[in-house]
Amino acid sequence: MKIVHIHLYEVKVPTHAGTIESDGINKPLHKLPVGAKSGWSMQFDQIPKLLVELELSNGIIGWGELYRGHNWNVVEEICQQLLNVDIENLILQKLPFVFSREYDGFECAIWDAYAKLKDLRVVDLLGGPVKDKIKVGAWSSHRRSNDIKDLAFKFQKMGYDCLKFKTDLEDDVVGWCQTIADAAPEMKVILDPNERWNHAYETKKRLDGLSEVGNVLCLEDPIPRWQLNEYAKLRAYSSIPIVLHVSLPYILHGQRIKDSIQAIRQEAVDGFNFNCGLANFQRLDHIAVAAELPCWHGSEIDLGIMEAMYVHSAAAAESCVWPSDIFGRLIREHDLLKEPLQMEPPFVHLPKGNGLGVEPDRDAIRDYQTNQKEFKA
Repeated sequence: MKIVHIHLYEVKVPTHAGTIESDGINKPLHKLPVGAKSGWSMQFDQIPKLLVELELSNGIIGWGELYRGHNWNVVEEICQQLLNVDIENLILQKLPFVFSREYDGFECAIWDAYAKLKDLRVVDLLGGPVKDKIKVGAWSSHRRSNDIKDLAFKFQKMGYDCLKFKTDLEDDVVGWCQTIADAAPEMKVILDPNERWNHAYETKKRLDGLSEVGNVLCLEDPIPRWQLNEYAKLRAYSSIPIVLHVSLPYILHGQRIKDSIQAIRQEAVDGFNFNCGLANFQRLDHIAVAAELPCWHGSEIDLGIMEAMYVHSAAAAESCVWPSDIFGRLIREHDLLKEPLQMEPPFVHLPKGNGLGVEPDRDAIRDYQTNQKEFKA
């Protein structure tokens, strides 16, 4: 059953007004460099994404979605390597091209097509689901303090019980959490400085007040990730769980699966945010299960195809019990699916049907398309 046609759709989908940050704040969240521009210089919705439509010789189609900021040269080389290959001869857990930021999107398309060929769901290729619905949280970037109460009310009314914020040293996170505790007492908070609290002493200043408020579910990547010895000290200093984000698409930053093992060996963390493709997420889940630590599935605030992949991964993962970063149409104008993922906050349901169980909206893809290319055998 050969791969005979690969159609690529480059799209750019903006966010809903006001869903990223408060008016007047402009703090781009894309952590990686773009061309000659440094990291943190572009907002994530300004950077295109690539959808992959992979067709087999019997007409079965598998869909994938790449992380933002794809490299066309790498994409085209992968396509050339896959054309005319019998999908049944592929080793799904180790595909025949080098790991790159583009790898997971093609993995998604291949697994989707393979599962459909075998009349299975993607989750079945991972051993089957341990749960049929995944805990998810709400999300925001930087906010002004006077916006926090309304934001907490809005998400509480929608059914969410956890709200994640991006934050840096300028933000009054203790004030934010106190406001949320007063306005929505059942709401938990995840704080993600993306390493921008810089030093352990800056983190300790905030941990004391946050511990007193008492509604922080966990603190993710407060200081630079290489300082695992300081992570261990912060963990010993406070009862607030300390989390390491292991994001394998950040290969430019050197993030690898072994980071989770090193963090466990140094007793530096209470859990993880894992973000990667299907086979690697299962590898990371097995490490977390062996260490008896929880995780959640991270994201890059993606579109519907990739989010469906995340749901399948999380459904098969015993350790994935904290609220995952799966936001659907909550943030972006469209997820490019005909029917969005079934959100029932604070959960998202595992899609039904073979493969990923979702159908892309071709009209919406055309509306947001910025480029396309195709490769035929």
